[in-house]
Amino acid sequence: MSRGAQRLRIAVTDDEAPARSRLKDLLEDISVTIPIEIVGEAQSGRELLDLLADSPADVVLLDIRMPEMDGIEVAQHLLKLEEPPYVIFTTAYDDYALKAFELHAIDYLVKPIRLRRLHDALVRARSITRLSLDLLQNIAPEARTHLSVQERGKVTLIPVDDILYLRAELKYVTVRTALREHVLEESLSRLEREFDEKFVRVHRNCLVARSHVEGFEREPGEGEARWVVKMRGLDERLPVSRRQQHIVKELGR
Repeated sequence: MSRGAQRLRIAVTDDEAPARSRLKDLLEDISVTIPIEIVGEAQSGRELLDLLADSPADVVLLDIRMPEMDGIEVAQHLLKLEEPPYVIFTTAYDDYALKAFELHAIDYLVKPIRLRRLHDALVRARSITRLSLDLLQNIAPEARTHLSVQERGKVTLIPVDDILYLRAELKYVTVRTALREHVLEESLSRLEREFDEKFVRVHRNCLVARSHVEGFEREPGEGEARWVVKMRGLDERLPVSRRQQHIVKELGR
């Protein structure tokens, strides 16, 4: 069914079962006046991404406060889908989030959710401004716990703590873990700002994870020897630019 079809496909996401049941009851009442199809429910962001890989939705009702990933981070990962759903956040009163949402005209519902308020949000769902990665990152209170890439039509989550380095190559960033590489369409400078506590720049095109640095070595080269960084669990050595050589003392093991 295409996005322009009359029936509105909805996914419900909340880590608390009673909250999901409440939303489904309200949606059943609303279905009398708005054609609705509940494609499924999820109790976490990870479950939601798995659900949408098989059952696309037009609208996601997304709780903000959830374990592992909060709703604002989950919404960032949803943008990696070929057809990202419209997002309506649900939340108990959260002063920071509500002020940010009102400033940027992001739709939200405050618990306990009322029938009329949910009805009105669904009526205008397709006309609200689509969320952007920059906007969500600007209002996010904390850095993401995961990065995400789209692979074979599915969003793959990459735990930030598993990442060894981030390296810019043309307009992409290579994300390297101990197991494999992923290709990410994000700015290295943006990633550096977001994860400045976890990653440090060793070269103009490369950030390394502080916790995975094993040590530094001097390698012979044309002219004077150069410093390279050794990463735990990786045979590859990463060059340290002359400008960034101060990190050899700061992070040297």
